[in-house]
Amino acid sequence: MRLIFTFSIVLLFCSCGLKSNNSLKQKLPNILIFVGDDMNWNDCEPYGSEVVKTPNIQKLANEGMSFDNMFTSTAMCAPTRQQLMTGLYPVRSGAFPNHSVVYDGVKSFAHHFGELGYEVALIGKKHYGPADSFPINYIGGVQHDTGFGGKDIELSKIKPVVNGDKPFFLIIAQNQPHSPWNKGDSSQYKPDNLEIPEYMVDTPLTRKDLSNYYAEITYMDSLLGKTLNFIDEANKTNNTISIFTSEQGYSFPFGKWTCYDLGLKTAFIAKWPGNIQPNTRNNATTQYVDIVPTLLEAIGKDPSKIDVGISDQVGNSGFDGKSFFKVLKGETETHREFTFGVHTTRGVINGSESYPIRSIRSNRYKYIQNLSHEELFYNVVTAKDKGRPGYLLYESWLENAKNQEELSWVKHYKKRPSEEFYDLKSDPYEKNNLAQDPKYFDIKENLKTQLKSWMSQQGDLGVDTEMKAITRQHRKGKWLSYKEKIKSKN
Repeated sequence: MRLIFTFSIVLLFCSCGLKSNNSLKQKLPNILIFVGDDMNWNDCEPYGSEVVKTPNIQKLANEGMSFDNMFTSTAMCAPTRQQLMTGLYPVRSGAFPNHSVVYDGVKSFAHHFGELGYEVALIGKKHYGPADSFPINYIGGVQHDTGFGGKDIELSKIKPVVNGDKPFFLIIAQNQPHSPWNKGDSSQYKPDNLEIPEYMVDTPLTRKDLSNYYAEITYMDSLLGKTLNFIDEANKTNNTISIFTSEQGYSFPFGKWTCYDLGLKTAFIAKWPGNIQPNTRNNATTQYVDIVPTLLEAIGKDPSKIDVGISDQVGNSGFDGKSFFKVLKGETETHREFTFGVHTTRGVINGSESYPIRSIRSNRYKYIQNLSHEELFYNVVTAKDKGRPGYLLYESWLENAKNQEELSWVKHYKKRPSEEFYDLKSDPYEKNNLAQDPKYFDIKENLKTQLKSWMSQQGDLGVDTEMKAITRQHRKGKWLSYKEKIKSKN
């Protein structure tokens, strides 16, 4: 009898402990990050578009907070996604060229949240590595949109994760609206009826491409709606931090592959019922490297105590990013004084042999260094590969510029000065370079000093770092620079 009683007590305590652990797991909020691939931050309703239909992004904004100054530090897929996942800037992590991987030993969100009991999963585009740094439950999906009809992302595969007993951290890494823009109904965006933004040249090809690009954004928006519906059907909406972000800018000139705001600025909308005030906006300056530290603080962890697996040049083994949790709670509209940009052209498809770009941005001013400005800037937009859509579009801009001023701006995409400086308040699309204006000398020099200090902390040697880009790429040797490709043909 005593044995039975003792066994019953043990079972009772075990049961209580089990319930306590399960209860703790259920209290941890789920996290969803839905990524728009190669999408301008302002090509959706919450950020001012009166053309592109994005009802689900708008609904999320109505129920959450929209960030007006969120930035990635690199306008290319692999570096952008890995800085979001690691909280580290690209040069320090090792993932600074496109199609690159982080250094061995780097830890990602998958470690930090997995150790806390989260099911860390991703569907769609990977663009991260090595596997030890990203122990993610990869659900499957499409790595690249092939342009041949392609397969749609099978969102139903996320249901076991969403319906599971563990809290989830789920990334939806679908391919839209990454070119070739073959999804959605473009008939709702008739080329002749479109208003062409001031940062583009009005040509028939511009209109055709914009029509297809807008259609794919609307298609992507429908996928966001389906994802949020799955979470709602699982009765987990109220305990889920739901995030939409647009990644880097589109693949038109002056967007992706640059350090201009059309490349680095991103949409970022977060909803968390009962914690984030609905239908609000925040002007705080934030970067992708801040997101993982913020989410850790949101679930009650101190991000300053996290070891990211690699040290910077001054011996710090913590995040480059810092939590903006107070911003999420609506307690402040300030966070960072500066955001930083780094672009590696070496290793980009049809890229220049070496054209490193570095930038720093305050709330009002942008300073850019083109470290190989003597050379021409090449990528798929400007390289003369026969039939490349990007090249044909750029050529149409050169041929249809409405005046000499616009033509000079288009030509500036390929041939740039060593320094660029912009007043973003009066010139948001960075067309009027004020680098030689003595009125701004002190401001420019201060930004230049801050940029140099950041590069030093990151171990960024500029041109020397650029020349090591191929060694960091996952597919070593596959991508030839423009000059190397020309040489190989001769």
